[in-house]
Amino acid sequence: MSRLPLSPGAEAFDASAGPADADGVYHFRLYVAGQTPKSLAAIENLTELCTTHLPGRHRIEVLDLLKNPELAAQDQIMAIPTLVRSLPPPLKRVIGTLSDPGKFLIGLEYDRVRP
Repeated sequence: MSRLPLSPGAEAFDASAGPADADGVYHFRLYVAGQTPKSLAAIENLTELCTTHLPGRHRIEVLDLLKNPELAAQDQIMAIPTLVRSLPPPLKRVIGTLSDPGKFLIGLEYDRVRP
């Protein structure tokens, strides 16, 4: 996975095989608070879920609200960790460490938008 230049405070991993705006590519923003156990679990779980269910079709942006708390307003974040799927539409949010793959897939309506 390669790092991409993003807005200050964001760390991204581009795991898509093609352009980030290609059809079928999922865009995720994961809001965390530093390197807490829950934050690290959410990052690890999201990476594993995307690798398993969206191989070559995902982009992950990790935003650390300890470094840049103003970024929380972007997606109206009230709890952390929070995952926001911006593409494909509609925008979806999942709160927590993403430890339950079933809830992750249901919460993001994976089956409904799957190409």
